Amino acid sequence: MSPDWIQPDWPAPSNVRAFVTTRHGGVSSGPYASMNLGTHVGDSPSAVAQNRWLLRSCLPAEPLWLEQVHGIEIADADAVAEGTPKADASVATRPSAVCAIMTADCLPVLFCDDMGTVVAAAHAGWRGLAAGVLDAAVARMAVPPGRILAWMGPAIGPDAFEVGDEVRQAFCAGNPAATDAFRPAAQRGKWMADLFLLARLRLAALGVTRIFGGGECTWSDPLRYFSYRRDGVTGRMASLVWLAD
Repeated sequence: MSPDWIQPDWPAPSNVRAFVTTRHGGVSSGPYASMNLGTHVGDSPSAVAQNRWLLRSCLPAEPLWLEQVHGIEIADADAVAEGTPKADASVATRPSAVCAIMTADCLPVLFCDDMGTVVAAAHAGWRGLAAGVLDAAVARMAVPPGRILAWMGPAIGPDAFEVGDEVRQAFCAGNPAATDAFRPAAQRGKWMADLFLLARLRLAALGVTRIFGGGECTWSDPLRYFSYRRDGVTGRMASLVWLAD
């Protein structure tokens, strides 16, 4: 495992394993340098295959890769998938079944329960977050929300994430507290949005109060993180979680 990759700082049970890749530790070049794991971003297929092989050497099994569409569908990582499921989160209860999502500004959220019986990974861009992808992931875990721990990985930070008024309305229409996650941007009619706070508010409303991580901005650290908003053409990082045998 690359020493630059991130291990969550959360009080998860000892059988829960998780980490997030950064842009270091792979073989890709150019804007994809070096640990790009996305097959859909224009990188050399052979380089992505080599990067995924390097990642696989750190895991108990091949991750369940998803075709992420900014929705709320949840895939079953316990099952043997045929092809690539179209989903934005996955859940696992079987040891060694690896949940994985890819991001390059969107918010990755990893979950486990305090007994170490279930894990999940969710891709929470603003569309999925507003639509309820975290709600769907928590529901699929099928344990009381008070038993769930959540950890937020690197994402675009509140000083870099400029959005239109339609985004603010999508969150604030049903939750007045979400107004705290937006402040006026320099450009009239635009807002600076705090994805981390929006996720915290959503999780708290679900009854998930043990929330960790957050604050690592992908946009502001080009040496460590891919950022689609910053670069346009770029790679993807992976956030992974599983139960050890």
